[in-house]
Amino acid sequence: MLDSKPASTPYLPYNRLLNDDRQPYSNPGLYRSIVGALQYLVFTRPNIAFFVHHVCQFMQTPMVSQFTAAKRILRYLKGLISHGITYTRGELVLKSFSDADWASDPNDRRSTTGLVVFLGNNPISWSFKKQQIVSRSSIEAEYRAISSIAAELDWIQQLLTFLHIQP
Repeated sequence: MLDSKPASTPYLPYNRLLNDDRQPYSNPGLYRSIVGALQYLVFTRPNIAFFVHHVCQFMQTPMVSQFTAAKRILRYLKGLISHGITYTRGELVLKSFSDADWASDPNDRRSTTGLVVFLGNNPISWSFKKQQIVSRSSIEAEYRAISSIAAELDWIQQLLTFLHIQP
């Protein structure tokens, strides 16, 4: 991968990975090693969290297409080797954003929720995960995303109060 061309995105748009595409990957240990290492990068690179979460779902029996998706994440990171999260001083105002991708997983039709919380201009919390229940509509999926961000904001507000920080 050292000589590979950097990718402009970590994932191809509308690329849906299936549990079984009839082409099993010949070296599942290598796949698990790469994806496991990517999981550690998510702590400092939230921009790949959704995509790493997606390829992590296939650790048991990886397919060639899933390994290709993991390699694309590596190629994307190669192009952003000097990028990262920076923190700057500013006013202490909590801002949050959430979204849901209704029935986005073709394998189990569950929705994915993404959320990010900022303190001032600095990201302090983010999460991307599958919803536990299959939503019947996009409104229901969005409602679950709002519920998740409300719980996260409540927890952060309690933590800041405990630390005697008034946002």
